[in-house]
Amino acid sequence: MALIILALVIGIPLVEILVFIEVGSEIGALNTVLITVVTAIIGMALLRVQGLGVLMRAQQAIERKEAPVNEIFEGVFLAIAGLFLLIPGFVTDAIGFLLFLPPLRRALASYVAKHSKFAARASYQKGAQRPPGGTGPVIDGEYEVVDEEAPQLNNDPASSGQGSTKNPDSPWSDKK
Repeated sequence: MALIILALVIGIPLVEILVFIEVGSEIGALNTVLITVVTAIIGMALLRVQGLGVLMRAQQAIERKEAPVNEIFEGVFLAIAGLFLLIPGFVTDAIGFLLFLPPLRRALASYVAKHSKFAARASYQKGAQRPPGGTGPVIDGEYEVVDEEAPQLNNDPASSGQGSTKNPDSPWSDKK
């Protein structure tokens, strides 16, 4: 895994430099820089518009009492797309613009959500037997509010007929 990350850290800038040189020799250095700046601006505008759309879909899923797992992963892919468009380069811009395509982004988000250990597919519906897509049981229980001032136990052995329940070694016992 570390070798793959190292290859990406070294390889991506080298490929970007190569593409910059080729594009710059065809259209000129100034036009190459302008295209890079324009793609960053367009990317930020797309990120804002599509990010709000994903946020609205996540809110709708929550209102339907569903876990917005796919929407969360779509938001992650949108953030990655925005990052790729901010990084100067044509290869990263191409990857960023591909991640802005909703069908591709949704397919990737769905795939990651289905294969992720961290995506809890919980259902908020009461009485559900099992979360959708989940493997564990739903634990259903009831609770009762207990008064904070519980009655004191009578630890006098003479009154109860039993031995003392006090532990002299306990840090919570009264040491008088």
